[in-house]
Amino acid sequence: MTDSEARRAGTPGSGTPEPGTAEPSTSGTSQPGTAGTSQPGTSEPGTEGVPAAPSDTPSLPPQAQEIAAGYAFPGAALDLGALLWDGRCLPDAQIRIPLGMLNRHGLVAGATGTGKTKTLQLIAEQLSAQGVPVFLADVKGDVSGISAPGQENDKVRTRASEVRQEWTPAGYPCEFYALGGMGHGIPVRATVTSFGPVLLSKVLRLNQTQEQSLGLIFHYADQKGLELVDLKDLRAVVTFLTSDEGKPELKGIGGLSTATAGVILRSLTAFEAQGMSPFFGEPEFDTNELLKVAADGRGTVSVLELPAVQDKPQLFSTFLMWLLADLFHDLPEVGDLDKPKLVFFFDEAHLLFNDASRAFLDSITQTVRLIRSKGVGIFFVTQTPKDVPGDVLAQLGNRVQHALRAFTPDDQKALKATVKTFPDSPYDLEEVLTALGTGEAVVTVLSEKGAPTPVAATRLRAPESLMGPVDPTVLDRAVEQSPLHARYALAVDRESAYEKLRAGEAGASEKAAQPVSPPAQAETGAKPEKGAGGGRGGRGGTRKAEEDPSVVQQVVGSGVFKSLARSLGTQIGREITRSVFGTARRRR
Repeated sequence: MTDSEARRAGTPGSGTPEPGTAEPSTSGTSQPGTAGTSQPGTSEPGTEGVPAAPSDTPSLPPQAQEIAAGYAFPGAALDLGALLWDGRCLPDAQIRIPLGMLNRHGLVAGATGTGKTKTLQLIAEQLSAQGVPVFLADVKGDVSGISAPGQENDKVRTRASEVRQEWTPAGYPCEFYALGGMGHGIPVRATVTSFGPVLLSKVLRLNQTQEQSLGLIFHYADQKGLELVDLKDLRAVVTFLTSDEGKPELKGIGGLSTATAGVILRSLTAFEAQGMSPFFGEPEFDTNELLKVAADGRGTVSVLELPAVQDKPQLFSTFLMWLLADLFHDLPEVGDLDKPKLVFFFDEAHLLFNDASRAFLDSITQTVRLIRSKGVGIFFVTQTPKDVPGDVLAQLGNRVQHALRAFTPDDQKALKATVKTFPDSPYDLEEVLTALGTGEAVVTVLSEKGAPTPVAATRLRAPESLMGPVDPTVLDRAVEQSPLHARYALAVDRESAYEKLRAGEAGASEKAAQPVSPPAQAETGAKPEKGAGGGRGGRGGTRKAEEDPSVVQQVVGSGVFKSLARSLGTQIGREITRSVFGTARRRR
């Protein structure tokens, strides 16, 4: 046995054929009624898509039969691939995920180049085929191919034969999005108000004290009906509240130090200098768009194109969390469904947790725990389970672990930590995880009863859609033809906090510049001319002169400001409720 054969073994010391060769065992031949003959998305109770019971597959070794029994689900399921055991691929033992358990969340992990993206594509295809909408973050720009039929070649034919897959090229209904319109896709924007102080603090890299101060600023804007649509709105409110005129406004609720305000303003300046302004504004993206089903009943695959901002990981990872938080805020409780409303793949998940505060991690944990009952499943995609905090990892019931490297001491530690996160199994997982080939993974999922299935080394199926990006011109044409393009393509800059504060200042300045009439002199305590006594004028002449009202008092006291505060305060401020992430959303 060659070294390459030994490395690809399902267990230590056993060999497996080189890619492209047929399996020598009798399990490679298909018998009528055996598993793996169904198309993705067609496994229903009582059909040929249901795997045969282990007793019907005497060709399987006893331990392999036990593993296969753990995946013989009677209900609808997604087909992942075939069991790897003792260096052989056993197509009679099909590895699957129950459709109803996809809202119990999951993890797709593995080193770079091990096939994580193709696994996401494989799962997304089958979810779409079963009518479940999917969200995919396309960091590298190679997921857009899910919209086009795949191309058959020797590698695809060999893989399909090995796992007994009836491979048929197929494209799936897609919508393509881009953050702020940077890149190919329908622009996805959020208002600063709905994004909230917690997520914005993460983007601006503020510390806990600065985050609390930013929360105070949001609270003030909410109460006064000052909508923070874009970054200039936030800048205007911060500048106002730290001015001599604005400081009294915060006395009753805490105050804002000049130093902290300066940090926030500098962070905003740096953020804008990096070209981040387009991500905040209107029209704001409605996350209900992610829940759509195509006319033919297949779930829409929403692909967020991120190559244009892949060098801004703090931004896009936090925006992904905003999408989830907004869904969490808006969706009703539905309990356990036969199939999820949406499955959300959170790529480069480790970026979300890097440098996160305890409060931020607690918010993530709470969102992941509770969004399940709203019919949403989340799959975190990263390199090792170690990248995900333990409280979050404990809620990820479905696991697809691709190969790991063990070249350095840190790699060895990560490998050992990964092995400890799996249930006990007959595999030597340290050996298996370093020997897996591209498109192979160690799998354990939740059964239909919610119990973990046996650990199964698996040779995964080939996606049926294009494994690579579609041509940019094709992508642009799909975006322009989408009915969502007219709704979101053009940015709108309507009147919001910046304009209202500017208008208030202008009104106050105009009022101050007007000539003062005698009654006004008396009202301010100025001494009236002789003979003008009596009434209010006479009373004014006998008391001490009062100070002129401050600019903020004039602005807040003006009829224009009060009208805006009443209308917007009723429409927005009084209806704003913020979630665990501080996100807010007006009812649609």
